Amino acid sequence: MTLSLVGKVALVTGASRGVGRGIARGLGEAGATVYVGGRTVVEGTAASRLPGTVQTTAEEVTALGGRGVAAPLDVGDDEQLRALIARIDREHGRLDILINSAWGGYERFTDGSEFNPGPFWEQPLALWDSMHRIGVRSHYVASALAAPLMIRSGPGLIVCLSSFAGQVRVPPVAYAVAHDAIDRLAKDMAEDLRPHHVASVSLYPGLVLTESVVANLQYFADQPNRETPLFVGRAVAALAADPELFRLTGRWLVAAEVAAAYGVTDEAGELPDSNRAWITGDAVPPF
Repeated sequence: MTLSLVGKVALVTGASRGVGRGIARGLGEAGATVYVGGRTVVEGTAASRLPGTVQTTAEEVTALGGRGVAAPLDVGDDEQLRALIARIDREHGRLDILINSAWGGYERFTDGSEFNPGPFWEQPLALWDSMHRIGVRSHYVASALAAPLMIRSGPGLIVCLSSFAGQVRVPPVAYAVAHDAIDRLAKDMAEDLRPHHVASVSLYPGLVLTESVVANLQYFADQPNRETPLFVGRAVAALAADPELFRLTGRWLVAAEVAAAYGVTDEAGELPDSNRAWITGDAVPPF
């Protein structure tokens, strides 16, 4: 499938590494201008102790055929988000695609903390704040600040990264509640945005081989459907390029099912299966 997002402007939060980086690269492959938002500007300084910077991702976006713009950003700071949206408006006068990929709480897998898989009362209280302030709240704030510019730009797309934890119980409690909230956020924003033809969806990747997951594969040994970050990015790019995208607004979508519908594959030419049946026992519905 040939995709073109030439002339489109996108903002991806949480794009120093992980799924956000993969989505930025996927949009770049399709020719978009991508503002790469993330906190890490100096290699080796991430709280997660993982590699990746906004500059590196931006360079990769450009190398793949788009235009990458490094945009240092702490999504926990509303004024930084506001300033970045204003910058995009000044420089392009439009914003077509917003990807809310920033997330918190995974640092405990890589920052040297002792991992505790126990019940919620044994988890650090800060886990709730990380997942809700950086995850849920930043998705809301970024969307609220970007919406006026996206409405002026014409048809657009907001994607909130979520997971099947919004549908079934996946511990820890803070994780599941956050994803349930993200799904509801995407669904309810879709109704307010409907008259303005800006689509809003939540997207469920499978087990993505991010830097963090690769470093902690022992915790994911039982999970099938391993995806690459770029595979998820290609699925998002296909979604954004669909002229009939608006039919999907308000829904939660599975990345592998999106990819199958548009004929998208990963770097090896493979199409991972949807893990819907493995997690929920449900058949894959028509896309």
